[in-house]
Amino acid sequence: MSANEYLRAQKLGEKRYQAAVAKNEYPYLPVLDEIISPSDTVGEVNLGLQTISLDRVVGTATAARTTAFASNFMPILDYHTEFGMKWAALCESHIEEGIHDPIKVYEYMNKFYVVEGNKRVSVLKYFGADSVPAMVTRKIPRRTDSLENKIYFEFIDFHKQTGINYVYFSQLGGYDKLREFIGITKDAVFTEDERLDFNSAHLAFEKAYLAKKGNEELTITVDDAMLVFLNVYGYEALKNMTTSQVKDSVDKVWNEIVLTNEKKDKTVLPKLDPVEPKKSILDRVIKPSGPSNLKVAFVYDKSPANSVWTYSHELGRMDMENKLGDSVDSRTFCNVDTPAKLTECLGRLVDEKYDVIFTTGPEMLPEALKTAVLHPEIKILNCSLSLANSHVRTYYARMYEVKFLTGMIAGSLCADGQIGYVADYPIFGTTANINAFAIGARMVNPRAKIYLQWTKVKNADPQKFFERNGITYISDRDMIMPDDASRNFGLYHYDQNGEVVNLAMPFYNWGAFYERILRSILEGNWKQEEKNETSNAISYWWGMSAGIVDVICSKHLPAGTQKLISVMTNLIREGAITPFSGKLTSQNGIVRNEDDGAMLHEDILKMDWLAENVVGMLPTEDDLVDEAKTVVALQGIDTPESLELKSVPEVK
Repeated sequence: MSANEYLRAQKLGEKRYQAAVAKNEYPYLPVLDEIISPSDTVGEVNLGLQTISLDRVVGTATAARTTAFASNFMPILDYHTEFGMKWAALCESHIEEGIHDPIKVYEYMNKFYVVEGNKRVSVLKYFGADSVPAMVTRKIPRRTDSLENKIYFEFIDFHKQTGINYVYFSQLGGYDKLREFIGITKDAVFTEDERLDFNSAHLAFEKAYLAKKGNEELTITVDDAMLVFLNVYGYEALKNMTTSQVKDSVDKVWNEIVLTNEKKDKTVLPKLDPVEPKKSILDRVIKPSGPSNLKVAFVYDKSPANSVWTYSHELGRMDMENKLGDSVDSRTFCNVDTPAKLTECLGRLVDEKYDVIFTTGPEMLPEALKTAVLHPEIKILNCSLSLANSHVRTYYARMYEVKFLTGMIAGSLCADGQIGYVADYPIFGTTANINAFAIGARMVNPRAKIYLQWTKVKNADPQKFFERNGITYISDRDMIMPDDASRNFGLYHYDQNGEVVNLAMPFYNWGAFYERILRSILEGNWKQEEKNETSNAISYWWGMSAGIVDVICSKHLPAGTQKLISVMTNLIREGAITPFSGKLTSQNGIVRNEDDGAMLHEDILKMDWLAENVVGMLPTEDDLVDEAKTVVALQGIDTPESLELKSVPEVK
């Protein structure tokens, strides 16, 4: 019997060998001694006896036995050799009583290379075993700037803390996210009971995930996928699920998992302008019909009276209602400013059978996604620049186009070129706004410098800074709030008497967006739009061409400036000009865009640098006030060390 098992295993080895040769790949086991040199490591650590995943056992430590196996650890030598006889004997022993003696391995970069026990690994892999006991010695690599190296050192910290050696991510930050879901800090002690609970939950997810995945090619790891799952269901829920419940739950979030894979492998771009759904001949014959009336909820984290952002959305809601009339019944839910309140609010909206829910802040996305997965009958949208969600559509406005225009106004009017700019959260979109303003100012005034101040930074006082430095032209919050009589909004100037003179105001026309989206649902085109997309994720990032943003100019502007802005506005709407074109250089002298074209939209989305004429830096998490950290954790840009917030120099 063991002879037959060897011959079957040999066929598997020969098949892998031939496939590797055909692809011009190395056909034998990888050899650790040939992969690394002594200078690649800084030491070794004896980790003792551990249970290791056979999937992570990928090669042998030395070249002594490598040619006896194909790269899948299946044997390729003839059965009538000493090697073949020993393999068959070991196979028979495994069938009768199992293999219990630990092998000996080196661990390097979370992969295992066998020092002793190659045949044991081969037999166990042949029979489909999941794990093997092993005496493990870790070879510690030198630290480098490579992504793989940085992830590995995150793994080392997690392994030291938890004793778990089978979790691995393809992106940085995965272990911190997993700690957050589990509910532990980096310095917490992970007990044996907690380790057993995690092992059981992880195994249940892994089996369901691999069964669903089948032969589908995904480059994310099992644990990347598990983070997507935990983001919806939570760790405690996973621990308490039955096998069938885990399987059903994986099915429900599968599109989110696939989108995570797509986001890793390629840039998922938002829709830049409204387009009419493409319709087949059948669609034209059978006109889709939607509901006659929609029950719509708008969820705000603050109230329109005390938040410019909320006020702009409330104006849009009222404008939409005026245009759609009785076909829409909308309600607002204000001051939903904690995850607990949002969970309660969304649960209420589900119970009350709302058709559409607009969540108007990026911090609301996780809870919105959970609700959308569990209640696919409800259409849920979130106002953010998140792109990888199939259950929640996201939307945002290209405000940088308007900031570019207000920058031109400031540059043309400010004689000394010293201009202030007030920003709030360092999130996607904000950096593009700052840079577009700076580029616009320099276009008409080569001496223009933009002094950047943040309102969500500890001990921030932008107005005091501007006053102390004699900066009188300032770009501030986008619009006035109903309960605040201050004229410090939009672009303004302090005159000789210290009075505020408003010059221009960026304007969000959310009503145009809400009307178009709800009308598409009423006309039965919501699903049609999904059919016309190559990705299941739909994100809207509309600008001036769609009428979503605009600039309102004051009568205080000189006629020539008004004419210039009118011409530039039309050019932007027509797509003839964009703020981010031609040679663009950041503060540290790096050229971010060449002379010969416009910057790609994916590069604008990911913008993590400041233009060379901006004086100021991007704040890190430690710089922020507590209320800002949740928003920045979800939508914040990655702040390079060279751009960390430092004190802004005084005006010279």
